[in-house]
Amino acid sequence: MSDATYYAPTGGLPPQNQLIDGRAVFKSAYAVIPKGVMSDIVTSNLPHWAGARFWVLARPLSGFAETFSQYIAEVEPGGGSDTPETDPRAQAVLFVVDGELSLTIDGAGHTLVSGGYAYVPPGSDWQVHNTSKAPVRFHWIRKAYETVDGIDIPEAFVTSDHDVTPIAMPDTDGKWATTRFVDPDDVRHDMHVNIVTFEPGAVIPFLETHVMEHGLYVLQGKAVYRLNEDWVEVEAGDFMWLRAFCPQACYAGGPGKFRYLLYKDVNRHMTLGIGK
Repeated sequence: MSDATYYAPTGGLPPQNQLIDGRAVFKSAYAVIPKGVMSDIVTSNLPHWAGARFWVLARPLSGFAETFSQYIAEVEPGGGSDTPETDPRAQAVLFVVDGELSLTIDGAGHTLVSGGYAYVPPGSDWQVHNTSKAPVRFHWIRKAYETVDGIDIPEAFVTSDHDVTPIAMPDTDGKWATTRFVDPDDVRHDMHVNIVTFEPGAVIPFLETHVMEHGLYVLQGKAVYRLNEDWVEVEAGDFMWLRAFCPQACYAGGPGKFRYLLYKDVNRHMTLGIGK
């Protein structure tokens, strides 16, 4: 269970007298998109949306995210979409970081507030609207679902960070834990979007090197994160992309918890042949 307040961008534009200095990094194995990059002039519009803008954090691209896209959506009061998704293959996870979102999936209505989490299967009939009096901001993570003969597509579900108990990593005394919204053994799911929590001073004590591609958005706190051969400082509002097999480790800096929303692709065979 979490009593978290999550970082959410609000836009704006740096003053004309500010030095051009920042922490943005784009390399072949990883990228860091810091919160200071998320100004008004880097937002995007999408078809069939009204009163909404999107910070695109990741998109399928040669040398960048290959398996997913990730947006931070900001929807004004009265805004939203009756046709938010135009790709029938796309599944989605929505995670609200600020405000109140009205979500309908196949006719069933839900209200998601800060910490609210929803999984939307591919081919769903779904809509999102802001019926409140303040903007709502949420992450929208999309991945083309990989069908497998004999395995059903997962059903939709709605839950919350506040209602799921984090699971401690072995031998960490609870200092490193993961909030898992999907059972890791449920192979119907080909992506996991979890929340990872480190207590102040906790670490990933080795260079993790594995097949999953990662997208990490820092919800709370700060840390020093190892990305390939570099140590970088990150804080709430920053986004990191890690290519498959990019070594990673972490020192949580405190004084509060370090938490991030984590995407990874899972539970499918490796595609044989480049571009197949």
